[in-house]
Amino acid sequence: MARKNVIVGLDVGSTKIAAIAGQMSDNLVDIVGVGKSNSTGLRKGSVTDIEETVSSVSVALEETERMSGSPLQDAYVSISGTSVVAQNSKGVIAVSRADGEISDSDVARVIEAARAIPNSPNYEIIHVIPRTFTIDGQSGIKDPVGMSGIRLEVDALVVTASTPSVKNLTKSVNQSGIQINELIFSPLATAKFLLSKRQKEIGVALVDIGSATTSYAVYEEGEILSCGVIPIGSSHITNDIAIGLRINIDTAETIKVKYGSAFPEKINEKEEIDLSKIDKNEDTVVNSKYVAEIIEARLHEIFQMLKEALAEIGRDGMLPAGIILTGGGSKLDGLVDFVKDNLHLPAQVGVPLPELTGIVDKLADPIYATSIGLMTWGMESGSHFSRSPLNSNPAINGLFEKAKRLFKQLMP
Repeated sequence: MARKNVIVGLDVGSTKIAAIAGQMSDNLVDIVGVGKSNSTGLRKGSVTDIEETVSSVSVALEETERMSGSPLQDAYVSISGTSVVAQNSKGVIAVSRADGEISDSDVARVIEAARAIPNSPNYEIIHVIPRTFTIDGQSGIKDPVGMSGIRLEVDALVVTASTPSVKNLTKSVNQSGIQINELIFSPLATAKFLLSKRQKEIGVALVDIGSATTSYAVYEEGEILSCGVIPIGSSHITNDIAIGLRINIDTAETIKVKYGSAFPEKINEKEEIDLSKIDKNEDTVVNSKYVAEIIEARLHEIFQMLKEALAEIGRDGMLPAGIILTGGGSKLDGLVDFVKDNLHLPAQVGVPLPELTGIVDKLADPIYATSIGLMTWGMESGSHFSRSPLNSNPAINGLFEKAKRLFKQLMP
């Protein structure tokens, strides 16, 4: 029997595709389908082989569809990778009404004006995110509708992605039989699920450590300050281990997952790993501390780049809610302590284990955080950064907020 109003979040990553299907039921979010597949055909978040990407996406969607018992027609889809760029922009307009009262149409026009940025012809705008408005020089206004003035300005963050990346991703998803409701920059979707309103208010950074890249989003006073992509991920750590120990990549991945640590200081000098227990073709033992030192070196590079990104916006060591880690790379032992020591901020792993109904036993893994965030985004019926009749409906907003409270993982 087909289900009604099923919303799908589809996270298309470099090493995995994850899909979540859910629907509202008695004011609760009911997870009806979960699917995952290994990802081939993508590199650093961008499609390099459409046929392989279509195949990978189809496997995840078919698994989700079988579990949900309903044909899936559309989805909210993540976009990430090094082709995504965020930059600040401003829009300025004259208020249209003679009495100076600012309307929804004025807000839409000033946000549209913010889209007019010097932009490469090979890039497309994914999001225009209004942060604050200014009316006749009075700044810091969150919602100008109903206020009066002559000149309306907006401070916005514009997220763009290369046109080939957007078109190839869109084509791959469409050929798998799914229409795209909206492309969403992945850390923004993940933040919607993992970050609480209080964290966003006092200052927090979400850091998603993927396979090929690490993406981040920084919030303060309830608004996004910055977001971006670091071109290094957990697969680089695996490669370093393979080179450092002269072993194959699969064995290196197993060592990283089972025995790896981000904190060499906590490992006994004499602790060893017997490679023969992992790969029958190996007959040596390696020092656990040495493996941790390899991991630490690459992590230092990733988080030094993040530290520099925070310094550019004046938030290095200045986020009271700290760093919320997610993604497959966040499961590395000792990572939280490493981040605390290197960024001088509080840190924790955001575990996507929401209080949901339905199929929830499969979701206790951070690799599903983005796909759940995408589904959550869809349950708000489109971008929360744009105004629409749906977004302005108090009843629907209240219903979504109730569902969102069930999702959030608050800081202890």
